[in-house]
Amino acid sequence: MNNTVKLATHPISNIVLKVGGNFFEDEQAQASFFASVATLKNQGHNVAIVHGGGSQLQTQLTALGFKSEKHEGLRISPDEQMPAVTGVLAGTLNKKMVCLAAKAGLTGVGISLADGNLAVCDEVSPILGAVGYPHPRSAKLLHQLMHANLTPIICSIGGDLNGRLYNVNADQAATCISSLLYADLYLLSDVSGVLDENKQLIAQLDDSKIAHLVHAGVITDGMIVKVKAAQEASKTLGKAVKIGSWNDVGLLVNCALKNTGTTIISATLTA
Repeated sequence: MNNTVKLATHPISNIVLKVGGNFFEDEQAQASFFASVATLKNQGHNVAIVHGGGSQLQTQLTALGFKSEKHEGLRISPDEQMPAVTGVLAGTLNKKMVCLAAKAGLTGVGISLADGNLAVCDEVSPILGAVGYPHPRSAKLLHQLMHANLTPIICSIGGDLNGRLYNVNADQAATCISSLLYADLYLLSDVSGVLDENKQLIAQLDDSKIAHLVHAGVITDGMIVKVKAAQEASKTLGKAVKIGSWNDVGLLVNCALKNTGTTIISATLTA
């Protein structure tokens, strides 16, 4: 019996990749992204994917005659809209992600924050309605899936202990999953990273620089939520978090994502 253990050629880690923006409208990006995920898994990494779907959700809400607005970068989600919100995020888009994973040779399992006791949510603000902030609870389901060589694909729908459903910002959902797995977190969208006032990519940001850019109106709306989620994750995980484009995820496979995107470093790492 051969007991030789084959060592991986890359350092093994847990990786959480969050996609959003216009991902579901870009077939080339989808194919490239999942091919990169397959390569990461073949190298021995554990990968979990978290997704939102703001554009598709907006389209569906409009088609159903619902008024949809945002407040400080977060979508206002009255409880009466949650069946539609859940149907888009946990239904159509989540299962689309599972099918895209299968196309790349991966076995994906589509779940939400409400499944497997992953997280429990509480209301962010009465102004926002059923918008929840996720608190990590148990990584047991994620570990079981990864141990079976399955790829968790998590949508940003959560719940509380009273049975209320919540729409969760996908960046915050990804931070929650990263906390459970102590994973390297990459917040990916259709932008290359955080841009300065001249629309040039900022390579690295710490807490003081972020505060200055927010106050100056350079970082606004959804990017504020994304940067704050990255700050929180950096502080919680004790390591840097990357904001970048899903078109650059192939560089992650080559261990070169450090040369692209924006690296967010919490003050606790620079103290």
